[in-house]
Parts: sequence; C-alpha cells; structure tokens
Amino acid sequence: MKIAIYSRDDSALAGDRFKAMSRRLSSASFDLYRIQSSQDLIDGTLMVLSVGGDGTFLSASKRVGSSGIPVLGVNTGRVGFLSEYSPEEACDAILEGGYTFEDRALLETKVNGEVIDTGSSFWPYTLNEISVLRGGASILGVDVSLDGNPLPTYWADGLLVSTSSGSTAYSLSVGGPICVPDAKVLIIAPIAPHNLNVRPLVVPDSTVVSISTRSRDKTVAMSMDNRSVRLSSDATLEVKVAQFSLKRVRLEKSSFIKALTTKLFWGEDIRNGGI
Repeated sequence: MKIAIYSRDDSALAGDRFKAMSRRLSSASFDLYRIQSSQDLIDGTLMVLSVGGDGTFLSASKRVGSSGIPVLGVNTGRVGFLSEYSPEEACDAILEGGYTFEDRALLETKVNGEVIDTGSSFWPYTLNEISVLRGGASILGVDVSLDGNPLPTYWADGLLVSTSSGSTAYSLSVGGPICVPDAKVLIIAPIAPHNLNVRPLVVPDSTVVSISTRSRDKTVAMSMDNRSVRLSSDATLEVKVAQFSLKRVRLEKSSFIKALTTKLFWGEDIRNGGI
C-alpha cells in the first residue's frame, strides 16, 4: 500500500521520531514516497502524510487538490489543529486501522480583476480562510453582499471569510467565534475595524459572499491560507464553498474539544483546577 509524504522542511523528516515511524511502516509493507507537487501523486495512494505544522498541512491540501486522497497531519510543529497527531500516534493508527476520514469544506474564490505577484499559478481554493487587506497606509473600505444582499461597509484593515476549519486560525486572532469543524457555516470577520458597532457574522455555508473594496491605494493584498497575492483595488471577489472537499484523516481517539483544552488552554482557570 502506497503512502505519500509531504513536508516543506527536510529537517522535519530527519528527526528520530519520524524516522522510527518510517521504519515501522516500511516493515509492515507500506511503500513510502515523497511528493513536492500534485503531479508526483501515484494512483492508488492510501493517504498523504503531511509532516510539519498546520502551515505544512495547508500546503499539502493544495498538492492533493481534487484527487480525493486523504491527508494525515503528523505534528512536528507547535500548536497543530490540522496537523494534530504525533508520529507515534499516527503510526499506531495506520498499522491498526484506527482512523476515519472526515470531509473539510474548501472555499473557492473567483477574482474579477487583475491578480498581481502570485509567484506561481493562481490556485483559487483555500481550507482555512481568504482575506483582503489594505495595501498601504490608508484605511480600507470593504463592501460585502450575501447572496446579493448588501451589508453596511466595513472600514478596517481588512476582512476575512473563514470556514469552520479556519475558526481556530486567523479568524480566532481577529475575534471570530470557535466552530466545531463539521459545522456547516462561514465566518465573516473584520480585521481591526474602525466601526465600533460591527461584529463577526456567521452565515450558512451555502452563502455566496461578494466582496469589493474602496481604497486610495492602487492595490490591495489578499491572503489565501498561507499564500499571498496582490489585486488591483477595483477587483471584485466571489467566495463560496467549493464543489469538492478535502478528506482529512482523523484518529478514532481524537477530539476537537480535547484539542482546544490542551492546545489553546480553553477554560484554564484556578477554579477549574487547571493551575
């Protein structure tokens, strides 16, 4: 059985714990091979091991694309909500069959306007979020409509649209709500808003979100997970859930709530016995 390995950092593969994992899987007749792009994937691959942190997992999701091959995050990074599992946990689960597959929604962003400085071919899909941000010193006006229904203009450093998977990423940093990964919602959250009466908004994931900006600068920035591009300030965006999803490998003993308490110290309080 073939298992692909993706990592952005060779040092993550050189550690003793991952080497031990590789030896155990090879001894159990798993055929391990490395990938750098989607073209490297071989038909019949059981899964892709993303070795690193959550940023590596996001890059791995691009390599997998619409192939339907599941991704298992092996954590050699720091917090790790997507790359949640240690090499030992991941190896035991593969050998024992102690895992399931879960579908994580992807966002598709269509740009009507000039895309600048992509550095590579533009890939319109994201797992966590897409955000637009001011391209210079001037405040940004962001006009948003939901299924054609306009919201009041956001005056801010920017605005993001997040999936439930991304609720513990950038969205969390700007004050968005935490959502369980299987919640069928999108989060719309301003980034450093200058309006005192705006709050993050949660909408059904069937919503089509249209975005345009008002800026004194000629360009605005757009981040898509861990990728960045620049757009002409008169560009418009259409954001919606993609027609295909990412399959993530989930170990049977894992729990999102447990991850919140151990990684983000949810409820850490002397009255809860946590100190």
